[in-house]
Amino acid sequence: MFGGVCSAGPERLTAAADVGVPQVVSVGALDMVNFGPADTVPARYADRRLLAHNPAVTLMRTTAPECALLGRELAERINRSTAFAEVHVPRRGFSQISEPGGPFHDADADEALIDALQVNLSDRIPLVVHDAALNDPRFADAISQALFRALASQKGDKQ
Repeated sequence: MFGGVCSAGPERLTAAADVGVPQVVSVGALDMVNFGPADTVPARYADRRLLAHNPAVTLMRTTAPECALLGRELAERINRSTAFAEVHVPRRGFSQISEPGGPFHDADADEALIDALQVNLSDRIPLVVHDAALNDPRFADAISQALFRALASQKGDKQ
């Protein structure tokens, strides 16, 4: 959506919804856009918060307006789901580098994504916002429990 080089394409997050596969969705790494070496970052982003991950990868922090757009897009795609779907968001960081104290920490941008999900996600799809970071074991436990619920939702289906 923002010109990065790690796109999964325009159909990302649509297949499960389209064919009725249960899904547990989160927001891992939506705090950043990936580019190649620093000299490949588009000039329009020159004034943005950038981080050289390594000589071949430069990361750019997403802004609050971008995160709001991402949240709306996620909700639209997940709302198409006819099977079990839950959305889980770690309020204290969408990646290790956006946790409090990290170089990409931006609570306002993260909240913009959460707010957009809250406004746009269908009432039939639970949105669970955790007071944890993405890599927190408590978040992993919550995701594991959600996956068990997703699997249980399919019991009795003819395979």
